[in-house]
Amino acid sequence: MAHNTVFILIDGLRPDAIAQTNCPNLRGLIARSAYTLCARSVMPSITLPCHMSIFHSVPPERHGIVSNTWVPMARPLPGLIEVAAVHGIRCAHFYNWEPLRNLNTPETLWMSFFNDTSKLIDGDAITVEVAAAMIPRLQPQFSFVYLGTVDTMGHVFGWMNDGYFKQIERVDIELGKLLAALPANTNIVLQSDHGGHDRTHGTDMPEDMLIPWMASGPGIKAGMIQSAVSLLDTTPTLARLLGCKPHPQWEGRVVEEIFA
Repeated sequence: MAHNTVFILIDGLRPDAIAQTNCPNLRGLIARSAYTLCARSVMPSITLPCHMSIFHSVPPERHGIVSNTWVPMARPLPGLIEVAAVHGIRCAHFYNWEPLRNLNTPETLWMSFFNDTSKLIDGDAITVEVAAAMIPRLQPQFSFVYLGTVDTMGHVFGWMNDGYFKQIERVDIELGKLLAALPANTNIVLQSDHGGHDRTHGTDMPEDMLIPWMASGPGIKAGMIQSAVSLLDTTPTLARLLGCKPHPQWEGRVVEEIFA
């Protein structure tokens, strides 16, 4: 039987920022995870195109989203939530950036919590408070928890500047609260969608394209992942954790190396 799975995304988190900040919860998760600090995003390395690629396992030229404005797919294909719903899996989303409402088609989510706080310094705290209370209580088999403020402060202060580092440290405290609330046998996948440089992102520069990616839980072996990982691989791997077959049109792969 598949264990409950929580997918955490910290928007705009550069992997090389982790070593430069006081983030014990994030570092602790890395230490007990299968992980890579050089997974790759997609072009354009922008939040909504990246998330559509994550949840549908196809690049932007296939799903058609190339900016933070959503448009319907010309050739629709099921994403993770649609495939999970077909299998009767209860899925929950907790997020604080409104355009993410279109990551799935209507009537496929079991629950959703949105609060428009991604532009506030403490804007991830409410999302974590609700997720930390609801996930153990209601026990959805899959939960997506999106934390958007690190990206916001990258745009405000600049990536790899003090304000950006301080925001990672604030979010790390919230991450610790969420991790502490989850049952011990929960599968956890955590990643970013893109990095950033100066006060922007969206290019094919390594600073924008490289992201952290990690997975922990029953049956996952800790250690550095040796194979290449793309954010297209996230949904096939999550489907494997949920006991679902990847959809044949998905272009990513299951990261088989992480499984014991």
